[in-house]
Amino acid sequence: MPQNIRVLEMLLQLMRELRRNYDARAEAVGLTMSRARALTTLVQMEGATQAALAAKLEIEAPTLKRQLDALEQGGFIERRPLEGDARKNALFLTDRARNSDIVEFTRRVRADLIDGLSEAELANTAQVLERLLDNVKKLSRQ
Repeated sequence: MPQNIRVLEMLLQLMRELRRNYDARAEAVGLTMSRARALTTLVQMEGATQAALAAKLEIEAPTLKRQLDALEQGGFIERRPLEGDARKNALFLTDRARNSDIVEFTRRVRADLIDGLSEAELANTAQVLERLLDNVKKLSRQ
């Protein structure tokens, strides 16, 4: 098998395995994949606005709003008025979110996934993946 095909197949296999594991964990705590993704991304940027979180997730704000409404109703997040701009809300995790299996699972996956890789290997991998992502974005514009 040519190297270019092998690399792409390995990337697809990696994504399928990650998705399968992630979906199972999300479902176990009563979340959809998209809600779990929003929640685990918020872990990295707690206190952000809906617009900032939507930008990070690369989705439209109205789409995220529905996910956040469900997360708030489920007791995973709370909205608080943004200091200095009462028209906007900052998003915060609740104890339920912090203690949920999906957040811990995500932390563990992120650590385990790169276990044994050197800083140089991680930097090289990031550089290659960024180039692949740029190429995919070019395809989208064609």
